[in-house]
Amino acid sequence: QVQLVESGGGLVQVGGSLRLSCATSGRTVSTYTMGWFRQAPGKERDFVASISRIDSSTYYAASLKGRFTVSRDNAKNTVYLQMNSLKPEDTAVYYCAASGTYYYDRRSTVYDYWGQGTQVTVSS
Repeated sequence: QVQLVESGGGLVQVGGSLRLSCATSGRTVSTYTMGWFRQAPGKERDFVASISRIDSSTYYAASLKGRFTVSRDNAKNTVYLQMNSLKPEDTAVYYCAASGTYYYDRRSTVYDYWGQGTQVTVSS
């Protein structure tokens, strides 16, 4: 079993950047495919990005590709989400999740473990 703790959220102006971190404990992050999801008020949880455990290949929601970057540091047992050129519609609670699958996956149902979330607010 693994525990996930997100950090790095906060208030940022339009066009700014944030880097979210997801620290894992219990098992090393290298044994999991990791995903980032977000949920805005009154909306469903949406896929953001995923990074494979086999080769660290990545996959993004089409609307976010080019602005967001997911990466992992296995030595630090941490996964990151770098978010650039932020827009008000990026405002949401961001969650990281861990899955035993080999490759990236956008389906929330394949992720077994979830963090508590971190709030990102983009002001205009």
